[in-house]
Formats: sequence, structure tokens, C-alpha cells
Amino acid sequence: MAGVHATLDPAVAFEKRAARATTLLASAPLVAEPLAFAAGLFRLQGRLAAAVLARHEDVPFTGTNADFPRLLDLLAPLLTYASEKGPPELAEAAAARHADADETALARLAVYWSGEREAKEDYLSRASLRPWAEVLASQGVTLERPRHPGHCPACGNGAVVGVRREMPEATAAARFLACALCGTEWPFPRIRCAACQEEDPAKLPSFQTEAHPAVRIEACETCRRYVKSLDLTLDARPLPEVDDLVSLAMDLWAIEEGWTRLEPGWAGI
Repeated sequence: MAGVHATLDPAVAFEKRAARATTLLASAPLVAEPLAFAAGLFRLQGRLAAAVLARHEDVPFTGTNADFPRLLDLLAPLLTYASEKGPPELAEAAAARHADADETALARLAVYWSGEREAKEDYLSRASLRPWAEVLASQGVTLERPRHPGHCPACGNGAVVGVRREMPEATAAARFLACALCGTEWPFPRIRCAACQEEDPAKLPSFQTEAHPAVRIEACETCRRYVKSLDLTLDARPLPEVDDLVSLAMDLWAIEEGWTRLEPGWAGI
């Protein structure tokens, strides 16, 4: 199943995400802090993506963890930003990482890249590798990483958010998933868990709230995981992984009910 990348240069795509987060600040004061943090993060990732692209054009990256030593000097600005502007727990972790020796920093990235479930919560490694992964995916470079059913066909990562879109000649909105690591979007069956592949509709409940009518929690009773989905047939303006932050209260509710998100959003939840 092929992934679909936007035609935008990754640096431009990051800037669009930052601009969208800034626009949403006025209409979503309850999540102003996560949106403001995300806007700054996206702008920084855009600058890092431009640097990654320049390096790739000079000496091509391989798409493996052998590339990581060439990325180390790009991580410091992101760690500084997260330590100064991030929520307390993230800021503390980022500040601690500043003291890492190169060997430790590389080991952290390698563990995240391994794709093991316990590494999925490593927000800082994902944020650090995102510019590199998105640039390489946009350039058609194969990212060598373990693959799992339901995960991104370009890099093997889980989906950060789902999307429902109208498609030509389709009688119902089609479902897509968006990768948390490289930004690739790919079609995915409407009645299937992206985590464990459960296909029994009776075990795949969804939850909505009047406060966010275009947003849905798509859960699975078999593995107790969920993906948040945005319905773009109601409004095509949202950028899913940015607008996801507006309905952060739904994630907090899902956590209280015992569900676990497949991949944390940019608020770290």
C-alpha cells in the first residue's frame, strides 16, 4: 500500500503547520499553551528540514540509523527549545539530554528507531528525527526500519492521527492515516484497528462530543488503543496533526477511560 506525500517542500510544510497553529490560538484559548509550543516547534523543524535537505543534496543520506551521527549537531536547537518552552516534564527531559555524550544521544535515537513499543513514548527522539525522516520520505528514500501491519508504509511508524475525506466516485468518506514520524499519509480500511488489525465492528467503538463534532476517537476493545480522527468532509481547512491539539480534552477523557493512543500527538498525549 503506497504512501502519499504532499508536493510541498518539507520546510514549507512545517511552516504551514506553524501558521495553522498560530491561527488556532485565537479560537482555542483552552489549549493556547500546546498550540504555541507546537507553532514554535514546527518552525524550528522547518529550519532543520532545510538543513537536512542541503546535507542530503551534498552527500545523500542512507535512510538508516547510520545517518544519525550526521544529525547530532541539529538536535541541540530542538532540545534547547523544548527545555525553554515545553511543558514541565518535557522541559526537564530536554534539559537533561543536553548533558548527554554523543554515544548516549546516538543510543537514544537508535532505541527509538528500533520501533519497540516501549520506545514509542520518546517524544524528543521523534521530534528530533522528524525533519530528517520527512525530507527523506519526500525524496523517495527508503527508510530502513521494522515494519508492522497498519503502520506507515514509508517508515514503519504508527499513525499520529486519522483523516476522513471525500473521494471521487466514493459513496462514503475514505479513511487515511498520517504518520507521526515522516508525515506520509496512506489509505486505510474504515473498519480496522491500526494497532492490532481487529476487524470486528462490534469491537471497534467510536466516541464523539458536541464540543468537537468533526473529531472522533476510533478505539479498539481488543488492544485498548485508539486513533483520533478528523472529518475533513465537514471542513477541509484543518491540518490534522495541528488541529488535533484543539480537541486535547478528548484525549484526556480517553486516557481516563483506559484507552491508549497509538502515537502521542504534539502535546505529548
